[in-house]
Amino acid sequence: MKTLDAFEEDILVAYEKGELKSVSPSKANLAKFKAAATATFIKDRRINIRLSPPDLMDIQARALEEGIPYQTFIASVLHKYVSGRLVDKPSSLTPRSTGRADKRRSS
Repeated sequence: MKTLDAFEEDILVAYEKGELKSVSPSKANLAKFKAAATATFIKDRRINIRLSPPDLMDIQARALEEGIPYQTFIASVLHKYVSGRLVDKPSSLTPRSTGRADKRRSS
């Protein structure tokens, strides 16, 4: 299990002491949150890309590991990359890629 940082630990302690209480957002904030959520999930552009079969199989396996459809996984990775929030998590899976790209680069 992941260890908690100091901020998370403080939240856990406050929760366990019963110091936290749930509050409802104001109608204005709720409308603002809904508009932001709607704008975030608008997907009105379609793209086509070509992938090697081993890469696609690796992507599908990682998506399965994350519990999401592989196309959603690809969109999520791209979004995180362009927003500067992509963090590589090691996979428990063995990659199927053949390393052909590395061989071509070294030639």
